[in-house]
Amino acid sequence: MTSHFMAFGATMSTLLIVYTVGALLRQWRQRRGLSQLDLAIAADVSARHVSLVETGKSTPSADMILRLAEQLHVPLRDRNRLLLAAGFAPRYAERPLDDTALSAALDSVRRVLQAHEPYPALVFDRRWNIVLTNRAVDPFLAKVAPELLRPPVNLVRLGLDPRGFAPLVVNLADVRAVFRSRISRQLAAAPDAELTALYEELLLPEDPMGQRVDADVVIPMILRIGGRELRLFSTITTFGTPMDITIDEIAIESYYPADPESAAYFTKQ
Repeated sequence: MTSHFMAFGATMSTLLIVYTVGALLRQWRQRRGLSQLDLAIAADVSARHVSLVETGKSTPSADMILRLAEQLHVPLRDRNRLLLAAGFAPRYAERPLDDTALSAALDSVRRVLQAHEPYPALVFDRRWNIVLTNRAVDPFLAKVAPELLRPPVNLVRLGLDPRGFAPLVVNLADVRAVFRSRISRQLAAAPDAELTALYEELLLPEDPMGQRVDADVVIPMILRIGGRELRLFSTITTFGTPMDITIDEIAIESYYPADPESAAYFTKQ
């Protein structure tokens, strides 16, 4: 099991409070395309109460903030920001993945990675930095430029950089379109300055040759290695009900052979 990519921040960064909790909740509601009435019905409160909270005429309790945040699908990191804006202590910790408190979760992740061998699988965080990989990933890193393997190793950069996997990817335009689709939706759901910078660096301008693909179902990727083509697709796995920011923000990407010839390549390694 390769684990040298594990490089997770141990503590939550200090948050600069600029907006009131009402203004922040209004931003999240508008981002989700909901009216005050929509949110009120979902959270089982009155629309008047939602309005009073958003305008600052009513100070919500911590439980009410989290109740509204749950209906708005606010990430745990941003739920802490909402609580801080209202003068409450953060509710969710951000521990390193190898912290004792996360040992059960880490063990589960490692089991998933190992069980997926001989096919590649890896874990990445909200900014697409690789946290863990299984042994099947190692051969693909052998010819990657050393500077791309210095932590944090970014999956998007690794896949699209000419010093990384890009020369191996036959349908590079399609793969770039998949990354663009996934990250643009991620940013629409929860804006992030560093992820925006990554998007602008590697995914703009749009490539007219890239296909419009549904990245939530299948990620088509064709690699040319040793004179043969490997056809792979992948699935994404996340934790269902995380209570820690680190666990909330990681995902497991598992790659599968799309045909018998590609399967044979891995089973014979």
